[in-house]
Amino acid sequence: MPLRSPSEHGKHMTDTATGTEAEPGPTRRGREVRARARRTRVQTWLPELERNIPWVDLLTPEQVQTIHDASMDILEEVGIDFRCDEAAASWAAAGANVDGHRVRIDREHLMDLIGTAPSSYTMTARNPERTVTVGDGKQIFTPSYGAPYVLGLDGVRRSGTIEDFRNFTKLNHLSPALHMSGGVVCEPMDIAVPKRHLYMTESLLRYSDKPFMGAVTSKERAEDSLHMAGIVFGQDEVRETTVMTCLANGNTPLVWDQTMLDSVRVFAGANQATLFSPFVLGGASTPASTVGAVIQVNIEALTGVAYSQLVRAGAPALYGQWLATVSMKTGAPQAGTPEICHMNMLTAQMARHYRLPSRCSGSCTSSKMVDAQAGYEAARNMYGVLMAGTNFVLSTTGYLESAMCQSYAKWVLDSEQLEMMYRLNSGPSFDDLDEVLATMREVPPGGHFLGTAHTLANFQTAFSMPEMMNSDNYEQWLAEGALSAEERAVAKCRQMLDDYEEPALPDDVAAELEDFVARRDAELPDTVR
Repeated sequence: MPLRSPSEHGKHMTDTATGTEAEPGPTRRGREVRARARRTRVQTWLPELERNIPWVDLLTPEQVQTIHDASMDILEEVGIDFRCDEAAASWAAAGANVDGHRVRIDREHLMDLIGTAPSSYTMTARNPERTVTVGDGKQIFTPSYGAPYVLGLDGVRRSGTIEDFRNFTKLNHLSPALHMSGGVVCEPMDIAVPKRHLYMTESLLRYSDKPFMGAVTSKERAEDSLHMAGIVFGQDEVRETTVMTCLANGNTPLVWDQTMLDSVRVFAGANQATLFSPFVLGGASTPASTVGAVIQVNIEALTGVAYSQLVRAGAPALYGQWLATVSMKTGAPQAGTPEICHMNMLTAQMARHYRLPSRCSGSCTSSKMVDAQAGYEAARNMYGVLMAGTNFVLSTTGYLESAMCQSYAKWVLDSEQLEMMYRLNSGPSFDDLDEVLATMREVPPGGHFLGTAHTLANFQTAFSMPEMMNSDNYEQWLAEGALSAEERAVAKCRQMLDDYEEPALPDDVAAELEDFVARRDAELPDTVR
């Protein structure tokens, strides 16, 4: 079954208007070429970020121990539900106290299991240059996940489509600072739910050569994802080599459900990584307390990681969370609040305490549009994440409406911000200090550095020059159309999609992948049974 052709709406979204201006003369053309060269950034691919600035540890060693002890006390006394017969049986066989689906785990036993999980792991990409390592002080940035709605290039909010999914996958591939093609970069609502994972996984494998995320909404869908990865990487290879990091959301408070646990067995059993991420609504699904919420996250994340080690000792597993506080006025989730920054810092510190890689969410906002609220909340949230030192940062681009909507324009703005966040955490460089000091000796008091050899050689790289953040004077901005940041981002997005080049798969691999999708599409129902 061939890939579906773009919808008419999708074509309209990615078309670029063409003008009929007269060809400029040679002098003007040469001047414009040089000006464009000064403004154009060289396309680069940024590896995993090795931090050169310290992270922030808010907790004292005594407070870390307090959170650990409180977590272990509640786990031993109250327990946690593993609502899956197979998982409960595995815990019972391992010696835990199991009553139905309620599992109580001795703290020493839990720590023994946690100790078998690696402190870092490598995600192998189909393009070796995109392979990344997660953990041990390194950070990666990854796309947003799960939005059923899209804010289109025309400014209209609507249900996501498979064409949107492919567009965002292409954009994720092009972003220098994104280290994965994504998972559910948006929900393709025009594909039947039982078949949706096939077209998403196919798109992630076809339109990008970065690592990706597999489907977790049923055991069969996880198995399909693993098989499709095997078509690209080799069926034996993909059961030993980590090429995916998959998301398992806990049902806070204190529940791991069968859907997630079934997928964990598939992926952990094949040495694929899992983000164990309690889904936290502070004040609703956790106590109305920052420390209380972190204690609950700690229990849920640790027990998820421990279960993956029952499945396969040494399987990559991350201590994760998705956090929002709840407005006590409306009950709606909030983003970018100071308490979320505190929780991100605390959970990252607890993960380091257990020598586990950590996950949190990045450029989050509850705003409904690309406005000042979206910018403030996303920046504040992301800055807290950077200071936390979290290893795997999900939802860094395009995120609106507390994960309900994915925006093309915000994706462009967020992606550029990631490059600057990357630079922030890379720290200052002393590499050319001798040249800098020599240049300072050349320029007399009252002079300037604009024409020095050092400035001419380094002006494009010495300081960040964001393309989307306009810093021209008012008259120049007016002359160039008086465009808002959102308007500039829409134009940039159209250009990126127009310029995109597919990282081609070998013909036989592409054909086998397409044949598998066609066969499974024919086998699966159109409705959820």
